[in-house]
Amino acid sequence: MNTQVQTSPVTAAKVPAWRAWILPVLYVVGWLVLYSQLEPATDAFMRWLSAATGLAATSHLYGAVSFFAFEVPKVLMLLALIVFLVGVIQTFFTPEKTRAILAGKRQGVGNVMAATLGIVTPFCSCSAVPLFIGFLTAGVPLGVTFSFLVSAPMVNEVALALLFGMFGWEIAAIYLGLGLTVAIVAGLVIGRMNPVNLVEPWVFDIPAVSNQEGPLGWDARFAQGWKHVREIVLKVAPYIIAGVGVGAWIHGYVPQDFMAHLMGKGNWWSVPLAVLIGVPMYSNAAGIIPVVQALLGKGAALGTTLAFMMAVTALSFPEFMILKKVMKPKLIALFAGVVAVGIIAVGYVFNAVM
Repeated sequence: MNTQVQTSPVTAAKVPAWRAWILPVLYVVGWLVLYSQLEPATDAFMRWLSAATGLAATSHLYGAVSFFAFEVPKVLMLLALIVFLVGVIQTFFTPEKTRAILAGKRQGVGNVMAATLGIVTPFCSCSAVPLFIGFLTAGVPLGVTFSFLVSAPMVNEVALALLFGMFGWEIAAIYLGLGLTVAIVAGLVIGRMNPVNLVEPWVFDIPAVSNQEGPLGWDARFAQGWKHVREIVLKVAPYIIAGVGVGAWIHGYVPQDFMAHLMGKGNWWSVPLAVLIGVPMYSNAAGIIPVVQALLGKGAALGTTLAFMMAVTALSFPEFMILKKVMKPKLIALFAGVVAVGIIAVGYVFNAVM
């Protein structure tokens, strides 16, 4: 006689939600401790270097090396914390949710909402095409879509947090206001013109796709934050090192009078020149902010410098080449022209009032 024994499935004990917070809290506390010791550690390193090599503290090379030694770990540490926090925040603002929020919104309100959502929504040049297609197929107006395309790379959360950490809340708030203004006005202008005929026709034949996900727990949200740290920090680290290297060279070797003349308030052509120089430079906010810091330290005007930064982050040839898949050249030229005019106007106005 065979006896069949029934066994009940073992139910795993539910992990308390508070346990998901332990590692992130330890991470933030450890970050604060290390960050507070960054300046003393750099000073100690420079004293050792000076004693070991005889490098004079008044030399150009000393100034450049000191700038580089302090700024590289500083920017990387700021980025590691910011990217983690943003990775968690972005779990509340997926591209699908963003499209749903903006779908059917009229001009004006839609442009403001799109520009604001661009701050916290993931965006890079490689995602320009799928986002552009997804927005249009979801019913987002063309002008509203362009407000998002301008705001997302230019007024992104990494740029704002790094500006806050390196220059204070005033500069970060100014950049936020100027960037949102450019994005909103550019979208309104393009929306008023409504150049739908300059979008490749096949874009409108793609059906809208919606990926509905259930609510995430804090463990999943924090996991997304760690994933952002692993992927983004490693990806942009070379740009940061290169940007700090350029900034160190400017800080140590470029005469202050030269930068004050080239990017100061006195010359009408300084703002357009800064925008023209910024367009072919392919970088992100994390890589360009150390350069901005060095330019300001050498006497460049704030409006001119911010216009340069906006041009680098919002107008880039690689992004234009990617967008060529979904836009005709006339629309790309219109997009670049409207944004460039807005950035130049911002630079002039800000130089006039500061």
